[in-house]
Amino acid sequence: MEPLGSASQGKKVTLNASTLAMSVMVIVLLVAVVFAANSNEIVGWFVVVISAGWLLLAAFMMFGLKRGADKINNSLREATAAATPRAQPGTVVVDESTSQRDMKLDHSFKIVQVQARVISEQREAKDADSEGMIDRALETIQITAANARDMIKPAKPMDGEIID
Repeated sequence: MEPLGSASQGKKVTLNASTLAMSVMVIVLLVAVVFAANSNEIVGWFVVVISAGWLLLAAFMMFGLKRGADKINNSLREATAAATPRAQPGTVVVDESTSQRDMKLDHSFKIVQVQARVISEQREAKDADSEGMIDRALETIQITAANARDMIKPAKPMDGEIID
């Protein structure tokens, strides 16, 4: 026994309803053919042609809808399978905050590299402004390093009252 809401029960009902409809259409066609052959009148053969047309239309609709439903079902299965993350060995799940922190740290390191290059250029130049540029570069490195260290430290829990 299957539960009432199962998918196979719905499929059974659909299959039975379509089979019943096709059976009725075939019986109508056969009855029309028998009556047309017995009476041998043109009106009877028109009824046969009309019932055959309805049978063909019903068959086309049933098989076409079934094929379309199968394609949609396969597409949904593929989309669901593609959307479901597969955990494989070596796969690392990174949350968004870690990714943002890594980007900020990378940016901080780039700033330090640029300032180190400025310091080396100004040491070689030995201009009047060199000392000021080196001092500003060192200050920038200190600020950047402090900010980067704050990003690495775990966040302190906030306390206090929430005000809307």
